[in-house]
Amino acid sequence: MMRKHTRLIGWIAAVLVILAFCQLGRWQLQRMHAKEALLAQQVPARAQSLTLRQAQAAPPLLRWVEDHGRFLPGTILLDNQTREGRAGLKVYQPFQSDDGARVLVDLGWLPMPPDRVIPPITPLAGHTAISGLLAPSPATGLALGPALSSAPQPGVWLASRMPPDDLARALSLPTGSLGARVLRLDPALPGGYARDLELLPNTLPPSRHLGYAVQWFGLALTVLVVALVLEFRRHRRRRGTPRR
Repeated sequence: MMRKHTRLIGWIAAVLVILAFCQLGRWQLQRMHAKEALLAQQVPARAQSLTLRQAQAAPPLLRWVEDHGRFLPGTILLDNQTREGRAGLKVYQPFQSDDGARVLVDLGWLPMPPDRVIPPITPLAGHTAISGLLAPSPATGLALGPALSSAPQPGVWLASRMPPDDLARALSLPTGSLGARVLRLDPALPGGYARDLELLPNTLPPSRHLGYAVQWFGLALTVLVVALVLEFRRHRRRRGTPRR
């Protein structure tokens, strides 16, 4: 009875490990396909610019936006963002166009001090013309822990990832008012922080994600093979043991 119990526990553990490895492999494949789809899109010419509302209503491709409106209060700081090998934060602020469309604007990258004390943030304000690339939010890896935590400065939130509805609640905006895309502010415009329009800055290329996926699926297969070999050996020992 004890051996049967131990065998059952062993198989349950093996199945759980296999499922975990397969899930990690599947996540890497999803990242690969998402990046391939993004790279397949050409950055739209500025002559094909749309208003923010038009771009949000169009199919979710890269869109160049030119519009007028005002920045809303509140700031989101996306943690663990690197630039030229340095750790830092991406700074986002909500914007509302004159016709009521809303979006988070990527104002650029801010270095994080070694002591991780967040520097003072000066939000943009007032009515302004705006232009930039409407693009997917940055990838932030696996969802572990809370997405948002309040920073010492009032109206500033530190984010580990960017679920739109959580961001809207933190910024006191209606649920559903922020989509899954952000407006990457034109580097030629004044204000904000260090920024560019690279599609996949400081991230792994699709081929690397495929390589990691193969590794995770390979580990899952290895666990399965080891479990089957142990089971086969157990059966051989049972057949070779004389009955009394």
